[in-house]
Amino acid sequence: MKYVKRSIKKVDGYGILSGKPAYTDDLAPRNSLIVKLLRSPYAFARVRKIDTSEARSLEGVECVLTHEDFPRIPFTRAGQGYPEPSPYDKFALDSYVRYVGDEVAVVAAKDEQTAEKALKLIEVDYEVLNPVLDFEFSEKSPPIHPEDGISGVENQQNNVCSAYEMDIGNIEEELKKCAHVVKHRVYTQAQAHVMMEPHAAFSYIDYQGRLVVVTSSQVPFHIRRILSRVLDIPLRNIRVVKPRIGGGFGGKQAVHGEIYAAAVTLKTGKPSKIIYSRKEVFESSYTRHPMRIDVTLGSDEKGVLKAIDMEILSDTGAYGEHALTTLMVAGSKNLPLYNRVNAVRFKGKVVYTNHTPAGAYRGYGAVQGNFALESAMDILASKLGLDPVKLRQLNMIREGETSPIFKIMGEGREGAEMTIKSCKLEQCVELGKRIFGWSEKFSKRPESGTKVRGVGMAIAMQGSGIAKIDMGSAILKLNDDGSFNLLVGATDLGTGSDTILAQIAAETLNVPVKKVVPYSSDTDLTPFDTGAYASSTTYVSGNAVKRAAEKMKHLIVQHGSKLFNCSEEEVVFNGEEIIGPEQRLPLSEFATKLYYSENQTQLCSTASFVGDEAPPPYMSAFCEIELDTETGKITPVRYVAVVDCGVPINPNLARVQVEGALVQGIGMALYEEVKYDSKGRLMTNSMMNYRIPSRLDIGDIEVHFVESYEPTGPYGAKSVAEIGIDTPPAAISNAVYNAVGIRLHDLPFTPEKVLKALRVKEGF
Repeated sequence: MKYVKRSIKKVDGYGILSGKPAYTDDLAPRNSLIVKLLRSPYAFARVRKIDTSEARSLEGVECVLTHEDFPRIPFTRAGQGYPEPSPYDKFALDSYVRYVGDEVAVVAAKDEQTAEKALKLIEVDYEVLNPVLDFEFSEKSPPIHPEDGISGVENQQNNVCSAYEMDIGNIEEELKKCAHVVKHRVYTQAQAHVMMEPHAAFSYIDYQGRLVVVTSSQVPFHIRRILSRVLDIPLRNIRVVKPRIGGGFGGKQAVHGEIYAAAVTLKTGKPSKIIYSRKEVFESSYTRHPMRIDVTLGSDEKGVLKAIDMEILSDTGAYGEHALTTLMVAGSKNLPLYNRVNAVRFKGKVVYTNHTPAGAYRGYGAVQGNFALESAMDILASKLGLDPVKLRQLNMIREGETSPIFKIMGEGREGAEMTIKSCKLEQCVELGKRIFGWSEKFSKRPESGTKVRGVGMAIAMQGSGIAKIDMGSAILKLNDDGSFNLLVGATDLGTGSDTILAQIAAETLNVPVKKVVPYSSDTDLTPFDTGAYASSTTYVSGNAVKRAAEKMKHLIVQHGSKLFNCSEEEVVFNGEEIIGPEQRLPLSEFATKLYYSENQTQLCSTASFVGDEAPPPYMSAFCEIELDTETGKITPVRYVAVVDCGVPINPNLARVQVEGALVQGIGMALYEEVKYDSKGRLMTNSMMNYRIPSRLDIGDIEVHFVESYEPTGPYGAKSVAEIGIDTPPAAISNAVYNAVGIRLHDLPFTPEKVLKALRVKEGF
């Protein structure tokens, strides 16, 4: 392969590094009205009355909107499959506010200073209600959504947003027969995305009278659909454009400020823009779903797993965005790891609280479930007196095998009955074990004063898009100089997907990557794509690009035969020339002839792809930590990750994807925590008090690849974007136990929690 498996530089790299205007705020019209939102100071309240008269009369204020100015149309902010599995429990503005930071009113003014002043002039009479702030008591609390008109909620009166249950075999009977049974409960916390670019959007009316919204979004086509519903205008009258994105991690897999900028533009006819402050990003966008997870494992005397039972309670916050799918992924992306069991049960509920809404976040339920399952596996290994690596090797899934979970819990409309065609998990474990030096380190626990070292490991799987739902499309256009325009609806959110898709097209056409010019994510100009989430772009959109390129090759040969007056079988296109029986033409000359003098036909191909399955990437992880028994501080020393993502299209981009995911996973395990006070106010609402790990906090990270070949993927590729985030909580938890013999159940593992556990162990 000439252009695949090559670490080609990102096509947008130089422009971004040199500071060229590329992001949403860079491109907004200078005369845009500045949109600001009045947000609730209370976790739960009803708006009895709003007086906006003083704000409206302030010079420079163009528009003030309240819930009375919007049609009362329920929707969900979540941008994923349609029909949407999340409940329609949100209104653009409502008479109820359900968390500190919920939207109350919209102000648009000539400048930011005037808009901020106008917000202070709005008088709101609130009826303050008692908030629900503990998700374990939510079902027994008064309803957070008492209103009529919403849909898709499992049990509105009991605050149950969504629920799911499945079982294979008889779990109780199987556990009775097991020689060893382990019961384990963990708690995972809310985690903030902290992408570099805050949520941003601007809008204007074009010369045809259509609404144009430019937004930092992972899901532009979903944004268009949601705006059409909420604003009650035809979809054909909306164009959504995505420029460069400064990170998303799932936080931009939803509509946020776009509704309010668009509403102002429709009201005033003027361009408007909304740029979230960092405080707003923390308080009013998304977090990861906190969860309580109970896992029960049963095995025979040798450690062969016979039963797995997993039960989850998840906190969706004020609204149910991604509630059901995140819950299900916690099971569907973990339970198939150990596929030989006789019985499996998975059930869970997602409940409302008066917290910032939870939504999509890289790892999306899988990281929470992995923490529970993989730490329970180590507990079982300890009980058996087995090396944790051997226990996993005894039970883990292998190539050519399947799991009933794929069919029952597949996110496809009919489930994905999938036999694993590519799985090098066994090789990932062996290579990681050797590189890390596991056999030498596992039983040593070296000490230096108060500092003790320990090692831990975990394995993980993910998916490649959502089977039978996620669709990607591509258009290839041959230009008269022999170059190609590649139009894709896929969204590059900093991952380098524009580059990867260009590489796939170049490989198929056998032309240099520089001759493929990608343009992505414009709902008017690019073909439909469900968006960048669920680790879908390389596999789903990449397959669409490959198909479009294959069609283009056929078109070139077809029209070459017409130019040469011969059969198609006599024509060869080698990427540089079209070769016939008696003549040959460079591609650029061929295109010039085609467009200016001969057939006068534009060569353009299009293709789409929806996967029948979502082939999982796999990973093994080995970590070493140092724990100070005097302070409780855990310091990562070394983290070795070995990944099977099929054939890495761009090895360097694949590596940095895994590295970035590992850092976020380490942050979740040790540092990051969304905290509220007793009234539901977010305390960690700035970069000063929400800590993410720096380069000094993560130790040495090594990423290695074991190449498999996925026959359903473009050039053998599977996904790689999320798999890295899954293992750090479990691997670090297991390393702590290896070091000092304490089992931590509650993320993150702060020094205070470590010291408390050490004192309990010592009998204090």
